[in-house]
Amino acid sequence: MEARRDVFQAIADPTRRAIIGMIARQPVNVNTIAEQFDVSRQAISLHLKVLSECGLLHIKQSGRERFCEAKLEKLNEVHEWVAQYHKLWTGRLKALKDFIEQDEIPASAKKNKRTNTAKK
Repeated sequence: MEARRDVFQAIADPTRRAIIGMIARQPVNVNTIAEQFDVSRQAISLHLKVLSECGLLHIKQSGRERFCEAKLEKLNEVHEWVAQYHKLWTGRLKALKDFIEQDEIPASAKKNKRTNTAKK
């Protein structure tokens, strides 16, 4: 039994990310996609299969041609996952910045105090 694919698996590969970029603007013919990459048509077919199984694209038959159409709603899962870590790290970096700035004030005050004492 094959494990269910998810959107994170789909975007893990640079070729699949490039394909998503191509089809995000408009539906693209499978042959046109294959021509853009220096890999076999079979490899492109496997990439398209992964993207389809993850729900990121739909392949539509139109006569003898097959068009890939983007279904990018699933990328919201990635956005939500990244957003939680963005929020976490933004908070941590702000706390670090505040700590450093707080520590710099007494250090500069001490330096000024030494300078004023030396002048007397």
